[in-house]
Amino acid sequence: MQSLPAPVRRLAAWCAVILLVAGVAYVGIRLCATFRTAVTPVLLALLGTALLRPFYGRLVKARVPRSTAAALTCVAVVGVVGGAVYVVVAALIDTGDQIVASLKDAARSVADHFGAAGTSLDDLAANSKDLLAKFGGTAASNVISGVSVVGESIAMAVLALLLVFFFLRDSHRAAGALRSVAPGGTADTLEAMARRAFAAVEGFMRGTTFIAFIDAVCITVGLLVLRVPGAVGLGALVFVGAYIPYLGAFLSGAVAVLVALADRGFVIALWALGVVLAVQVLEGHVLQPVIQSRTVQMHPAAVMLAITAGASVAGILGMLFAVPLTAAGFGVLHELRTRHGTPGPSGSPEPTGSEPTEPPEPSGA
Repeated sequence: MQSLPAPVRRLAAWCAVILLVAGVAYVGIRLCATFRTAVTPVLLALLGTALLRPFYGRLVKARVPRSTAAALTCVAVVGVVGGAVYVVVAALIDTGDQIVASLKDAARSVADHFGAAGTSLDDLAANSKDLLAKFGGTAASNVISGVSVVGESIAMAVLALLLVFFFLRDSHRAAGALRSVAPGGTADTLEAMARRAFAAVEGFMRGTTFIAFIDAVCITVGLLVLRVPGAVGLGALVFVGAYIPYLGAFLSGAVAVLVALADRGFVIALWALGVVLAVQVLEGHVLQPVIQSRTVQMHPAAVMLAITAGASVAGILGMLFAVPLTAAGFGVLHELRTRHGTPGPSGSPEPTGSEPTEPPEPSGA
């Protein structure tokens, strides 16, 4: 190695570091995928804790015991989420037949316009019946597996809710527990990195929730003006979908346009599409730069790459976790750069940003 030029040695050292980090990351991802039924509730609980911590803190400041405050927070979450799901499902059930009928009419019009032979809906229905007759056993097994997936999802949601309760109740002990397991001399650095990562996730969840609320209100008002049925439910769907950047907004907006097409016709559907696009432009050019720049310092290209990587690893859940986990990673890197950056003129590291502000620990029982 000593006979090699210094630039080559540095390149080899960086390659070794990159390979080591990539190997550790790959093993970690594979382990998370293997134990996803345990990892997913923990990640969901961390996101929920980051979002609900201010509400919990206000309850504790009002001298509500910690256990009671955490329980009330979880009950409020169940009520809000359950109500939103009920409103969305009710709206989709009320207009489901109309959406299917509108899609059938559109498909028939396209087939008639292009004169595609053998692509009529009757032919497709007959072929579907033949396929179901041939592969009925496979369909039945898929139904059984689907039921098991639903049961697994419910179990993970319940576990995540219980973890949110414990994370909120014992949040004041987190720093001490982390310092107790830190290797000698690294407790301060490890605590600072954890605080920075949690602050990044908290900022992402807070900013995304605020943006989702504005999007939902604007689209709900627009659909109410257009007299689209289930406008409140569609607004709730927009709010939930906003937690998956880009794709969530696209899917929820597509559902709103389909409902408008089913009940109010083509012209109103075009107006609904205009409302959705206007809200997305408002979000992309005003809300995201103003709000998210104050909470999470991430370039849109980094967000899109993170979503793509998350989708390739874990599908929808990967897309949900990709951005907050990436934000946490950027927070850790920012903390390390702040602590070990290039010394300034006075010999101290150059400041690279404001120090993270940790919400004051609520006092109470």
